[in-house]
Amino acid sequence: MQFKLTNQPLAELQADAVLGYVFEEGSQGAAVKAWGELTDNLAEELLARKEFKGVFQTSVVIHRPSGLKAERLILAGYGTREQGSNPRLRDCTGSTWRSLRSSGIKTLAVSLPDGIPEQEAIQAVLQGLLLSDYDPGVYKTSRKQESSLQTVLIAASNELQVVLDRTVAIVQAQNYARELANEPGNLLPPRVLAARVETMAQDCGLKSEVIWNEQLDELGMGALLGVARGSSEPPVLIIVQYQPENDTSQGKTHLGLVGKAVTFDTGGISLKPSPDMDLMKYDMAGGAATIGAMQAIAKLKPSIPVTAVIPSVENMPDGEAQRPGDVVTTRNGTTVEVLNTDAEGRLILADAMTYARELGCTQLVDAATLTGAIVVALGFEYSGLFSNNSQWQQQVMQASCLAGEKYWPMPIGEEYTKQLESPIADLANIGPRWGGAVTAAAFLEHFAEKTPWVHLDIAGTAWYEKTLPHAPKGPSGVGVRTMVELAMSLG
Repeated sequence: MQFKLTNQPLAELQADAVLGYVFEEGSQGAAVKAWGELTDNLAEELLARKEFKGVFQTSVVIHRPSGLKAERLILAGYGTREQGSNPRLRDCTGSTWRSLRSSGIKTLAVSLPDGIPEQEAIQAVLQGLLLSDYDPGVYKTSRKQESSLQTVLIAASNELQVVLDRTVAIVQAQNYARELANEPGNLLPPRVLAARVETMAQDCGLKSEVIWNEQLDELGMGALLGVARGSSEPPVLIIVQYQPENDTSQGKTHLGLVGKAVTFDTGGISLKPSPDMDLMKYDMAGGAATIGAMQAIAKLKPSIPVTAVIPSVENMPDGEAQRPGDVVTTRNGTTVEVLNTDAEGRLILADAMTYARELGCTQLVDAATLTGAIVVALGFEYSGLFSNNSQWQQQVMQASCLAGEKYWPMPIGEEYTKQLESPIADLANIGPRWGGAVTAAAFLEHFAEKTPWVHLDIAGTAWYEKTLPHAPKGPSGVGVRTMVELAMSLG
């Protein structure tokens, strides 16, 4: 798919369709008059007759508009002017394109709405188009909804080409993360994930390494190996490194991204209930987000080094599986009593976070579908954010705002760490029933030690439970945009 900026008048653009935006009645302004002039006043008539009202996430198609060379004019409802925002423009664009993606449009020209700076509007429009164009039905033998879109023309200043290129790189990386999280567990076990990451890294000019069973044992990663014991698929620790040509950080900033990649999670001996267990293929969404972020970082080239560490395992029950009550020793020497084998993500992250610090990472962000408790607390709209450093938390929150992703700061502290006390080991891997998302974060905090660290619990946001107007049911790719924005802001 090609993306271009154009200064050519809309009336002269050769395209299958032009997409424009209309506010609701009472706040429409000059845009409606302009569309009326290009349609022999048909656009104004549709609004006057209330056949189309400009309501958010509604649209109308005008065929063969008299004042355009394009075959169709698509007017997307944007709601009231007062409600205008970047996320609203993204969702408005996405819902409109979802309704048209199988209509044979190969070239789409976009006229940006007024009221939003061009730079921000380009970002929101491209996010809406590309994220809504994602199709999870990759293994359907007949893909009736396959998109035909090949070229997107955006009417904006050519000076904003950098904004366009950056946005496309980030959103394509988010869709790559969605593709990984959507893969069935039988087709993407840890070894296959490792191979795909190595291919991506080679294609993007990144350095990669995969650490296998025997090496993991030599490194003392007992927590990671313990989770993997019940599976015939070997565990791996995937390392992806970006090194800038001109490192401006002078060794003071080295961003570490750590992503949980449990390619299928049965819960182990602490077996999950069977309903919806099929969705546990996306228990590697945090790792997928980290991998996607590295793909975009390779293209955008921040001036600081970035290292991704992705621990990947299957969590399965068999005669070799880890038992409740077992004690494992982590890479940093901490002993952990495993009270629940379904609290496995924090175990593999513990060893990965230690290794990331040993590789020289000076700040850490981990992303993980870690707890059902965060869904109880925040539902499906916000991801939980935990940190041991207020300044680092603020930096990540600022990046998330720029990225248009929603995170909610959650508490953490010594009182929660106390709830992880074990009579037999240094820590238990779970605390009491209540506050489970916080005690899970407190467990991870132990392995961050003094390194500034942020934990993103994306259990409620990594998967759309139902089809949305602007997105199909399936993986969301949450976390990619925030991690990339963070890397760019630091370098």
